[in-house]
Amino acid sequence: MQQHKILMVLTSHDAMGDTGHQTGFWLEEFTTPYYAFKDAGASIVVASPKGGKAPIDPNSEAEDAQADSTRRFDEDAELQDMVNNTVKLSDINAYEYDAIFYPGGHGPLWDLAEDPTSRQLIETFYYQGKPVGAVCHGPAVFRHTRSDRDEPLVKGKRVTGFTNGEEAAVGLTEVVPFLVEDMLKENGGMYEKADDFTSFVVTDGNLVTGQNPVSSEACVNAVLALLK
Repeated sequence: MQQHKILMVLTSHDAMGDTGHQTGFWLEEFTTPYYAFKDAGASIVVASPKGGKAPIDPNSEAEDAQADSTRRFDEDAELQDMVNNTVKLSDINAYEYDAIFYPGGHGPLWDLAEDPTSRQLIETFYYQGKPVGAVCHGPAVFRHTRSDRDEPLVKGKRVTGFTNGEEAAVGLTEVVPFLVEDMLKENGGMYEKADDFTSFVVTDGNLVTGQNPVSSEACVNAVLALLK
């Protein structure tokens, strides 16, 4: 397998609305894909809208949220340094990469969903036929992306993402700026889902979306399958 170069994009947003609670990216949704790419021989660059330190959602560091990949991260000074010193998104050249991947966490609902640089990168990757992956709240990044016909990028495409039921289960329906499931449907996406908090991934062409945190492994494997 040739060495692919992967761009992973993390949120810079750390406030959960006006609740006083912190958010950010969900650790396992980043670490599991990161190590899958790395172990497949890829080189990875980690970027965020503001550059510098990307905030980890404190809830994703709780004991019941840990996985083999997060424990590996705890021992990985190099990756910790990458998270603390992300590349600024506006300094990224899409043409240097083979795929783009968006982990979730609630942070992206506030910044990456609205970020024009992120939107442009996604559109560039997509129209070059390169894999575009997003898991859980990561598909929030498709809120404003457009097709070459100036329609929503997800229109008519099979997609998934964090369900309304899952958002209700974590008690944040009234806190988040929008619901991922509703947004994807409103943009004309052919939204699909499995039971809440079970692994579910959809691939439509070079677009790969995962439903929730437990979908991160299957989601990255679907991206890797497109790279072979």
